[in-house]
Amino acid sequence: MAPFSSLTPIFIAIICVLIGLILKKTNGEKKKGETKSKVLSRPWVDEDLKDGTDHHLEEEEADEEWQGLDENVAHVPFFVERYSEAEMIKRSQMFYELLNKRRSVRFLSDEPVPREVIDNVIRTAGTSPSGAHTEPWTFVVVQDPYLKHKIREIVEDEEEINYKKRMGDRWVNDLKRLRTNWIKEYLDTAPYLILIFKQVYGQLPNGKKKTHYYNEISVSIACGILLAALQNAGLYTVTSTPLNCGPQLRVLLQRPPNEKLLLLLPVGYPKKDATVPALTRKPLEDIMVVM
Repeated sequence: MAPFSSLTPIFIAIICVLIGLILKKTNGEKKKGETKSKVLSRPWVDEDLKDGTDHHLEEEEADEEWQGLDENVAHVPFFVERYSEAEMIKRSQMFYELLNKRRSVRFLSDEPVPREVIDNVIRTAGTSPSGAHTEPWTFVVVQDPYLKHKIREIVEDEEEINYKKRMGDRWVNDLKRLRTNWIKEYLDTAPYLILIFKQVYGQLPNGKKKTHYYNEISVSIACGILLAALQNAGLYTVTSTPLNCGPQLRVLLQRPPNEKLLLLLPVGYPKKDATVPALTRKPLEDIMVVM
């Protein structure tokens, strides 16, 4: 019995160590689960704003070789006007000066805007490059007062929740200096609302899904071109990404389930008494690296 009794403290120590390891592992998994749960449940993350690109179609569809595109796209000669160096510098400077006047304007007039101008700026946005030339964008132009007001109601209801519960103190405090809140009067007053939807996939003639490669990046580039086109036409807007409004707005505007709201732009002329924050832009040396 003596050898066993002398080993008893050792057995007890081993058992204690094992219990400690088990508890540590259990606590670690619990914390990991809690962390994962927190990440997944961040309520300010808008599912519509996630990029549903790329290669997540059903397995049987992913093997499709033909996506409705011409197998052999004809190539044609490309002719372009070439500018002198002096003209290039002049044009680039003038374009910079034009776009440097662009500001996010939240005080928009109800003064009418020619519809042809809206058609032209959206045509311009449609010249944007896209993954495999899938052109995965839909621009919904809303001018009907009833629809504009319904959009405002949906956006303000969700934005109030965003500001009070979802966004968090840091985000809300960062916005205070810009004097923004959940009240969006411009959604009623702007003569046009342009809602830009990304098509996360397309439809083949046989009914199967068509991959839209890099759909969010493609549509984002188109949005940038649209902003430049609006500025060129003398119109102003404020870029709005109404969190958690996408599904309701999609239903209101009768858009199909493959379309996700990316951006909402109220478009018009600034009010005569409109103001904007006195902001400055980073100098060139802070945004460009030459190697």
